[in-house]
Amino acid sequence: MAISKQRSYHEQIDIKNTTKLRNLIEDMPEFIHDFFRGIEQTRSSRTRIAYAYDLRIFFDYLFKNHKDFKDSSYETLTLSMIELLSPKDLERYMEYLKYYEKDEDEHLNQIEGIMRKISTIRTFYSYFYRRELIKYNPAALIEMPKKHDKVIVYMEADEVANLLDLIDSGENLTKRQKDYHAHTRKRDLAMIMLMLGTGIRVSECVGIDITDVDLKSCGIKIHRKGGKEVVIYFGDEVEEVLRNYMEEREHIFAKEGHENALFLSMQRKRISVRSVELLVKKYTQLSVQLKKITPHKLRSTYGTNLYQETGDIYLVADVLGHEDVNTTKKHYAAINDNKRRKARNVVRLRKE
Repeated sequence: MAISKQRSYHEQIDIKNTTKLRNLIEDMPEFIHDFFRGIEQTRSSRTRIAYAYDLRIFFDYLFKNHKDFKDSSYETLTLSMIELLSPKDLERYMEYLKYYEKDEDEHLNQIEGIMRKISTIRTFYSYFYRRELIKYNPAALIEMPKKHDKVIVYMEADEVANLLDLIDSGENLTKRQKDYHAHTRKRDLAMIMLMLGTGIRVSECVGIDITDVDLKSCGIKIHRKGGKEVVIYFGDEVEEVLRNYMEEREHIFAKEGHENALFLSMQRKRISVRSVELLVKKYTQLSVQLKKITPHKLRSTYGTNLYQETGDIYLVADVLGHEDVNTTKKHYAAINDNKRRKARNVVRLRKE
């Protein structure tokens, strides 16, 4: 009898996403299946699923709104039909994405949503154009919507201290919440401080296994987006709370299939991304002194603090796992502006 291997969390996620993708594109033409096979090595399973949703919206629009596709379906769709679309057709689609109705639901897209969906179309056309399966690429001729950079939101030092005190004490929690807090305090404190002290994504945090943690070197192996494994390091403050939690974790018997998960839910299963998001929301609502905080804001807080302390944008990009340093520069441009403001009186033209 063959012994089944217990799959890691990341293998389970990939299998789940692969199955979901297959279901999403099952009724699509073979050339679209070719596209997804072709990008498999360069795009994560989550990204491919997002592409599948975006392409379904695109083709649904064409079938219902474009005169040359009115009598078409996935069964009759061909690559040559896709090639006949013009830049103006795609610009009309961009306008449609701002607001549309589907299955009696209203859909609104802001600039970010429109850009992502058009980026999918560009990737789709580019794939077939580079392989010389189409001779014309209209997606390369359209201008992307202009995105206005958002001001980065991060926590000030007093807000961080306030949040950690609330998690540690459980102050202002309801009676029922305090009952849970008695069992989750060490876990919650370890998770929040780990994200604040390393800048890891919430998806990376929930995916950590016990065997990924090395308390001697103060390092944790994490899986970045795209499947890359890296080791990130944490400071003494994080080590202390992590060690306390891991001592407690040794006495918690996880459900089958979750034995190696570092952070467990009350059901003794690996905690989910959504549960961490709700957990952060719960604690930040306990104090009027805290702004609206999400797990991503914890990441922004770490990146901001690291940049302010080191001034090394390349180090920040590397630690946060940004593939393009320009992404990091864009997000932390406001900090550069603050530095420029502080520099205005540094150089004296006349000695007093």
